[in-house]
Amino acid sequence: MASGTLVSRALGFVKAVLITVAIGSVTTIADIFELANTLPNLIYVLVAGGIFNAVLVPQIIKASRNNEDEGADYISRLITLAVLALLGVAAVVVVLAGPIIRVMGTDWDDGMLALGTTFALFTFPQIFFYGLYTVVGQVLNAKGAFGAYMWAPVLNNVVAIAALLVFIQQFGAYQQDPHTLGNWTTAKTLWLAGTATLGVALQALILFLPLRRLGLGLRPRFGWRGIGLSAAARLGGWTLATGVLANLAFLVLTKVAAIPTAYRPEYLAMDPPQQIAGVTALNQASMLYSLPHGVIGLSIATVLFNRMAAASTDGDREGMAASLSSSLRITGVATVFATVALIVYAGPLGMLFSGGVPSAGAVVGQVVAVIAIGAPFMSTSFMLGRAFYAQEDARTPFFVQVGVALFTVASAAAIWRLVPPEHMIFAVAGCYAAQNVLSTLLYHVVLTRRVGDYGVARILESHVRILAASLLAGAAGVLALHLLGGYDPAGFPWANQLTAVVTLAVGGAVMGVAYLVGLKLFRVQELDGLLRPVLARLGR
Repeated sequence: MASGTLVSRALGFVKAVLITVAIGSVTTIADIFELANTLPNLIYVLVAGGIFNAVLVPQIIKASRNNEDEGADYISRLITLAVLALLGVAAVVVVLAGPIIRVMGTDWDDGMLALGTTFALFTFPQIFFYGLYTVVGQVLNAKGAFGAYMWAPVLNNVVAIAALLVFIQQFGAYQQDPHTLGNWTTAKTLWLAGTATLGVALQALILFLPLRRLGLGLRPRFGWRGIGLSAAARLGGWTLATGVLANLAFLVLTKVAAIPTAYRPEYLAMDPPQQIAGVTALNQASMLYSLPHGVIGLSIATVLFNRMAAASTDGDREGMAASLSSSLRITGVATVFATVALIVYAGPLGMLFSGGVPSAGAVVGQVVAVIAIGAPFMSTSFMLGRAFYAQEDARTPFFVQVGVALFTVASAAAIWRLVPPEHMIFAVAGCYAAQNVLSTLLYHVVLTRRVGDYGVARILESHVRILAASLLAGAAGVLALHLLGGYDPAGFPWANQLTAVVTLAVGGAVMGVAYLVGLKLFRVQELDGLLRPVLARLGR
């Protein structure tokens, strides 16, 4: 699973870099496309994502254990119902594309709103395919076929990379031939937004191949009475409410993040011109800080969820707590180090996603440094939340999310009213990090009351050792970056995107070696748990 996710994320990095080469990074076109291409995923998660991700696996495991057909009838009806519901949701959202863009694009002018709506008409059908990918993927996960779900996004990224290369060849790179509202064409929209949706569609449809290999004989089945969907519906109600709260709050933050785009012409007209971070810079930084969770944390959590669900079904609280403790400690080996590495190399990372413009790279790097603080807490919060869903308790995550949502909306309102446009994205990035810290603390308080101690002292001790090793590696990384000229605006890392890649490769190798030394020096035992499956596969 982690290897599939790692390949997908690596290709996702290539895609993100090519997007900045094609349409820039801190640019109006980039921000408009980023908003239109991000909203389908946000809206999908808002209306259905929480149900599909957290509720289906325990129900499918139960149906597989209790029915002679291994849950085939239940799964067939479930997929049929999901497809019909997703089609309805996607159709409504596409029809409302214009009003949605107008609501999100605060202070945008008519040209920005028109292009945003055009992009949205191409990208909003992704909602259906995101849902289909999740439903089929969760069926595969419940049946123990984890790999395909993590490898399918590779196809999406390959399609996107190929399309962007054609875009650059046909219409030119942004640095040499800037794309603006005035020179944008229908052909550019087709290659940028149309192929983005094509990739998401193929990502979902390819999962039907491993689904067929399960041999369940799945087919469209109608009629949903008496098959046990009521339990899923009860859980789904709370989970849906949790998702609605979380994503409405996140949409408010996204709306605030879209404000600086309207002020970009004003800042570029200054003497000297000023770069101003927008939605694209925020999402690039978010992609970087969520990488350790996506590659390591999410992979471990997916297997962990099955184990905790099975332990909960068997009434084994000690087994569930032991699995949770082990997973939190092992994940920390990756996430804590990633936070330090992101802060140390924020500048070269920003340059990598700058479209070749050093001033844009500096802005993106600053956003990365702010948001990176929340990286470890993203995984811990996610895993602690899954402990409740494994016990078929969707109510507790809802109330935790109420607290987080109130904090998020209050923060968004404060940023909107008090923070000037050039600083808004940095404030939103700080809110991202604070959300994860707050949800971790809330989940911890409730979980200790529910199951007692789940090895917190050992978890904290491990994280202190991991942090010490990470800081040692960070010192080595700072020295390497200094020698490469990273703290000089005219230095080697700031020359172009290729020199940024070289800097990251050299500096990353130095930090990696220093980190391994630090882990051994501070006797971090969890390193073996993280490396064992990797080394076993390499050995084979």
